[in-house]
Amino acid sequence: MTRTQRSVALAIAGALMLPSCATQATASSRNNGQTEWEVSTVQHGKASWYGIRCNGGTRTASGERLSNGAATAAHKTLPMGTKVRVTNMTNGKSEVVRINDRGPYTKGRVIDVTEGVAHRLGFYSRGIASVKVEVLKKAED
Repeated sequence: MTRTQRSVALAIAGALMLPSCATQATASSRNNGQTEWEVSTVQHGKASWYGIRCNGGTRTASGERLSNGAATAAHKTLPMGTKVRVTNMTNGKSEVVRINDRGPYTKGRVIDVTEGVAHRLGFYSRGIASVKVEVLKKAED
C-alpha cells in the first residue's frame, strides 16, 4: 500500500469514527470536580498560529497581554471569553482554548492559536493545520 493510499484509508476510517465521537459532548467529567461542557456548534477549516513577534504588539483585542504559551486563540466572530476545543484532524490532538483576540485575517482560516497551542497540537513547524473547532458551553444540570 502506498503512502497516499494509506493516508486516504486512515482519513476514511477517521471520518467513519466521527459520528460515534459526536455523541460525547463533554470536555471533562464532574467526577474530578471540573466543569462539564457541551458542544454547541462545530466549525471545520484551517488553523494557523501567531505570537508576540508576528502580532504587531503584545496586547490582544480583549486588552490582555499576549502570551505565546497561553491556551488562547483569535476568532473572527465568537465572543471574547468563549471556550473552544481545537482538534488537529491530522493527529487527533486537541486542546481547550479561550477566545481573547480577533482574527485570523487570512481567507479560509477559522482560528489562530498561540505558538504554545500550535506546538501542543503538533502543527507549529507546518504553520497551518486542518482543524475542528467545537464551541463549548457549560452543561445544564
